[in-house]
Amino acid sequence: MDQADRDQRHTRATELASALADEGVVGVATSFVDNAGISRVKTVPVGKLPDLAAWGAGFSSAFDYFRADDWVAAPASGEGPVGDQRIIPDLSRLVVLAAQFGWAWAPGDRYEQDGTPHPQDSRLLLRRLVDEWGERGVTLRTAYEVEWVVSAGDGNDFVAAAAGPAYGLGRLAAVSDYGRDLLEAFAAQGIRVEQFHPEYAPGQFELSVSPEAPVASADTSVLVRATIRAVGLRHGFRTSFSPKVDPAGVGNGGHAHVSLWRDQENLMAGGSGRYGMTPDGESFAGGVLAHLPALLALGAPSVASYLRLVPQHWAGAYVCWGLENREAALRLVTGSAGSEKWAANLEVKCIDLHANPYLLLAGILAAGADATPLPEPVDVDPASLGDDELARRGVARLPTTLRESLDAFLADQVLGEAFGQPLVDSIAAVRESELEELGSSSPEQVADASRWAH
Repeated sequence: MDQADRDQRHTRATELASALADEGVVGVATSFVDNAGISRVKTVPVGKLPDLAAWGAGFSSAFDYFRADDWVAAPASGEGPVGDQRIIPDLSRLVVLAAQFGWAWAPGDRYEQDGTPHPQDSRLLLRRLVDEWGERGVTLRTAYEVEWVVSAGDGNDFVAAAAGPAYGLGRLAAVSDYGRDLLEAFAAQGIRVEQFHPEYAPGQFELSVSPEAPVASADTSVLVRATIRAVGLRHGFRTSFSPKVDPAGVGNGGHAHVSLWRDQENLMAGGSGRYGMTPDGESFAGGVLAHLPALLALGAPSVASYLRLVPQHWAGAYVCWGLENREAALRLVTGSAGSEKWAANLEVKCIDLHANPYLLLAGILAAGADATPLPEPVDVDPASLGDDELARRGVARLPTTLRESLDAFLADQVLGEAFGQPLVDSIAAVRESELEELGSSSPEQVADASRWAH
């Protein structure tokens, strides 16, 4: 980033600041997501937006080592508090927040003080990997599902704020004003909602949005969650996106959907491969499947994640794929007959919303680029197969602990080369610190510690 870039950003932000002030905006927030999946923010008065856009706001290097509970897993070198980055808002994604009157938000990218990209910034990493796919003539469309629960309790305990059966119309009626306000806020912010409905667990809901380019879809995931939380506060609800709010419950997932495109043709459909996939679509799915144990350190990045990731909970606990198989870690979704050309996509089911959405998509893109033959699909619940049959098919359980997935991540050369050693080291430091804090805790203790962090 040179002086010409800064001048251009300053000019654009000056125009935006005036328009924002006319809309009643008084403050602008810009945020990044850390390695623990927490959005960390800096804000300025709207009149300072031009300076923020040109020069950024300072963030300590220590934020790469923040745990979800704000403990700093400082590196052994002692360099954690030394150095500074500048977070600079992406003005193309600036949005007035419909549920937080007087505020606007933009996702931020972190740069070194000399203007070079910060090597551990996950949003910049994802953009780089998207560009690498683009050099191969491939674009990607991605989207995150968001699951959450609303609580009426004031303390640490979860008290479901929405009564009624799973997926039931009665539960929607119980919070119809809340649901209306959510949909109105999403529409005002330009978020294209595909579906909104009650989910399985008490007080649980799910939202699906339209696919976008990967960086935009990760931005949307951050904005969706901020909006859900803000609307909930207006209704007296506390919101949790934790993968295990209640040790006895099914937990919240955060499934990612991915499709590959070349020359406006969906590579997940219209081909001669299994269920219509093209060779490129199959090799991408094979790469993701082969690297899933390591990807879990990004997509199921907390001790609580493994309380959710168990068989026969539709969490995808086995290293396998299948057509519309909700117990497979990778589910091929083709859509209704006639819609395959635009609807077909790969759903990664074994992940949750403790994940940094940029970091996870970056891992999926890096894994998918490692072209790998796709094994035979599994067309039943893998938990219904005996050990001998699972072995015959080459179907293994995914890691059952954060320790196992972290070890797989550290041994994965493909992800390591894509991320770079500094980012790998900081991810590992945060995960090791969480294991030290919660690795030997009971499910109840883990759920209590994780319930309201994200």
